[in-house]
Amino acid sequence: MASVLLIEDDQRIRQSLAATLADMGHELRSSPTGLGGVAEAVEAAPDVVVLDLGLPDLPGDEVLKMIRAVSQVPVIIATAQDDEARIVRLLDLGADDYVVKPFSASHLAARIRAVLRRGLSGDEPSEVVVGGLVVDVAAHEARLDGKRLDLTSKEFELLAFLASRPGVMVPKRTLMAEVWRQPYGGADKTVDVHLSWLRRKLGETAANPVYIHTKRGVGVKLVDPTA
Repeated sequence: MASVLLIEDDQRIRQSLAATLADMGHELRSSPTGLGGVAEAVEAAPDVVVLDLGLPDLPGDEVLKMIRAVSQVPVIIATAQDDEARIVRLLDLGADDYVVKPFSASHLAARIRAVLRRGLSGDEPSEVVVGGLVVDVAAHEARLDGKRLDLTSKEFELLAFLASRPGVMVPKRTLMAEVWRQPYGGADKTVDVHLSWLRRKLGETAANPVYIHTKRGVGVKLVDPTA
């Protein structure tokens, strides 16, 4: 059973999801406004938040930022439009997954189970060292030669995923599915842009790679330059 906070202004949707998720064994709290939802996220400490973007008081993007400022609770975005650019931006801001309206309660429940499984996974070490690069998963930070890197949420997730598989060539579609939870479409552009940003912060370029190496048509790998 999971404690779910639904931030959604449509009363019919709130009531429908509350009834169905309760039947599945979940506990549901809800708020019709963004500010109320942020307060609930702090006071109730739910296991997962489902955040609608079309709220009456604040844009969903701002609500997400406010939640991320005070909590690392998994957040699933609910959006009425399959707008890839906006979804990518929200994932970069710290969202963990998304669903496109209309969606069924069973579909949402599956997404909830997926984000909670990722949060509960304890099989991988909390700290990964690759050459002079240290990726601390528990602290959600990375250091290069002892200096902390200023990474966005998605840059860190991308780096952590590659660091957990040092020397392994990972297809870009795998990165899109595992890091962005978007298994179809737009993989090359989204991944390439984030790899470019990440390389810049690691002090390298595609022409002169140090840690991040790519092979056209194959994938990306993180290597130990000292090995």
